[in-house]
Amino acid sequence: MPRSSATAPPPIAPPPVAALLRRYEDAGEPLSCEPVTQGLLNRGYRLATTRGAYFLKQHVDEPTADRATIARQHRAVRRLQSLGVPVAPPVADGSGDTVAEIGGRCYALHPWVDGRHRRGAQLTTVESRRLGALLGLVHTGLERVMDAEPGERRGPVRPHESADPEETFALIDALLGLARSHRPRDSFDALAEHRLLERRALLEGHAHRRPPPAAAGGWVHGDFHPLNLLYRGDHRGAEPAAIVDWDRLGVHPRAEEAVRAAAIFFVRPSGKLELGKVRAYARAYRRAAGADPVELAAAVHRVWWERLNDFWILRWRYQLHDRRADPQFPAVSALAVWWTREYEAVCEAFAG
Repeated sequence: MPRSSATAPPPIAPPPVAALLRRYEDAGEPLSCEPVTQGLLNRGYRLATTRGAYFLKQHVDEPTADRATIARQHRAVRRLQSLGVPVAPPVADGSGDTVAEIGGRCYALHPWVDGRHRRGAQLTTVESRRLGALLGLVHTGLERVMDAEPGERRGPVRPHESADPEETFALIDALLGLARSHRPRDSFDALAEHRLLERRALLEGHAHRRPPPAAAGGWVHGDFHPLNLLYRGDHRGAEPAAIVDWDRLGVHPRAEEAVRAAAIFFVRPSGKLELGKVRAYARAYRRAAGADPVELAAAVHRVWWERLNDFWILRWRYQLHDRRADPQFPAVSALAVWWTREYEAVCEAFAG
């Protein structure tokens, strides 16, 4: 999920395919370059050549679009592959570089992975357990490969502050004004107004439960959700083929990524979590990552608070005039309400 402070990338020209392919000795000649519609922060294309198919990534999200940051991600992915993590490492060009910079933009070429995305509703309990174990492998693997990266050993890290409810109240008021004045008014605007008023009441009743700052726990993928995990195989025998989009790689509380991912994978359209699958996922994650129930319970509280204060979809719609995330709003906004009501059951599923 994009962070609430993210800005949607502006419309940009298609990538300079011919100039890019000239850098790669064995990539072949271009045949077609079709945009991949999924994804919100960067641009992706399915590039077909006389030698095969590739995923061409155009990095445009400013916080992570510089050459050094992308190259660091690429090194991490290559090392993770050696540990058995399913990834799609970038292709190196004729000089050994994995980042191509043309016209002030950075690009990367990856092998095309034939696979599909699967949400929690499509996963069995056994597959949910495997998903938790996979994320645990990612976290323990990152701990190994990033601490081996020159200059990447962690020094003191500023604690992660939780959302300030007073700031959230001000944001709610601003968004309410925009939703009420939006024209032509539609059903989304009505739902947005209802959820904003509802959330304000919830925050007024739970403001005393704001969690204290959390220390960073380790290296994380940063954006682990169904659109960044590809599966290969039929429904009964599907296996993870590749974890993609490592743009948010960084040092954050590990268990919070586990909780945040589950809240995306296992949310139903009604806003409820499939707690049976969450339980299987969380137990497998705890075993694989070496995380204890106390760590998971604290993460549940912090992510619950984050969801209670987060309005990134409405900020995109009303402040950035970007509606690409609108379809996610009904389930995401309902989840915060349901989670508050079923707080103890959710904690038990993750930490019990």
